[in-house]
Amino acid sequence: MISTTATSLSSSVPQAEGPLKVLLCHNYYQRPGGEDRVFEDEASLLERHGHEVVRFIRSNDSIKGMSRLQAARLTIWNQETYRELRDLIRRERPSLMHCTNTFPLISPAAYYAARAEQIPVVQTLQNYRLICPGALLMRDGRVCEDCVGKQVAWPAILHRCYRDSRLGSACVTTMLATHRAAKTWRKAVSRYVVATDFARRKFVEAGFDAEQIAVKPNFVDPSPVPGAGDGNYFVFVGRLAEEKGIDVLLDAWSKFSGKLKILGDGPLAGKVAEFALNNDSIEWLGQQPGDVVQKVVGDASALVVPSTWYEGLPKTIIEAFSVGTPIVASDLGAMSEVIEPEKTGVLFEPGNSGKLVEALQWMVESPQRMKSMRGNVRDVFEQRYTADRNYKLLLDIYREAIGCM
Repeated sequence: MISTTATSLSSSVPQAEGPLKVLLCHNYYQRPGGEDRVFEDEASLLERHGHEVVRFIRSNDSIKGMSRLQAARLTIWNQETYRELRDLIRRERPSLMHCTNTFPLISPAAYYAARAEQIPVVQTLQNYRLICPGALLMRDGRVCEDCVGKQVAWPAILHRCYRDSRLGSACVTTMLATHRAAKTWRKAVSRYVVATDFARRKFVEAGFDAEQIAVKPNFVDPSPVPGAGDGNYFVFVGRLAEEKGIDVLLDAWSKFSGKLKILGDGPLAGKVAEFALNNDSIEWLGQQPGDVVQKVVGDASALVVPSTWYEGLPKTIIEAFSVGTPIVASDLGAMSEVIEPEKTGVLFEPGNSGKLVEALQWMVESPQRMKSMRGNVRDVFEQRYTADRNYKLLLDIYREAIGCM
């Protein structure tokens, strides 16, 4: 599917000043997620500031009709994507192409289509797919960096890291090895965008050029009114999956008497539903629209983020900051970077439900500190995570990419 949305006119040649025409590429997942929202938020942000946005979209729903061999081949190189993007670029003459997610159906062929038409490429990295076939730097519930820096990520095949499939893992590993050997990541992409300094360091450790990687966090727009935080409950928002620490969360609530609201859906939904049925202190609300999530998080004492992987920078954390809600999170990756202990939240040992209980209990027993944290959290949001600040960072990245051509 290809669609265009124009809010202003721009020159037919790439330009670094004035309104830009930006080609945004995104491969939607079958289950809506954070990357999908980032794509949509950035498109709206650009349009609101007078730039013209051209969208090139694929959806993983179309994989259902493909054989495994066909899907594997397209992951490495999608010739149809290459041809369609070259035609689209010739017609629209965008200033640059910005990809949020190309996996699996758009494929790295997109970069070469843009390069063939002399259009700079920006790629957002919301996970660690380019250095880890499983995308999370996680295996068996723990952080794993066995494939980082390897020319061929063979441990991922051995351990079935992509969807617990040896064939699927081999496919993703082949894609990564092919494009590493071709120097695609270095030569075909002008700038990468990560959400935190932590993520930037990890990609540099894996061999990426530090000069190519810019840090730009996610944002919330419009800025909401801060919540009251008087609901007398904690809240979890996100995908109900192993890497999100669902087992840690549920185990903690088998020892903790405070109330918990869980918003989200995913592969562990059945486990969450059963646990909630047998525990009066837990309420599972399932997937909810944004305004409901905002209200529930704003009234919560704190957002609980027990993830066992590094995380990029969960939008749920930024949204909690926007309504003044402190965070109780694993002391891991980006969460350690953005949460200041006892100022904007509390950190606990990853995967340790007992330490999570201690953190929750500390918050319950520190009402005055909790009150001051709510103000601190909102201040951090206004300093770092507003749409205005994000727009300036995004434009700087675009101008740097255009200047590389």
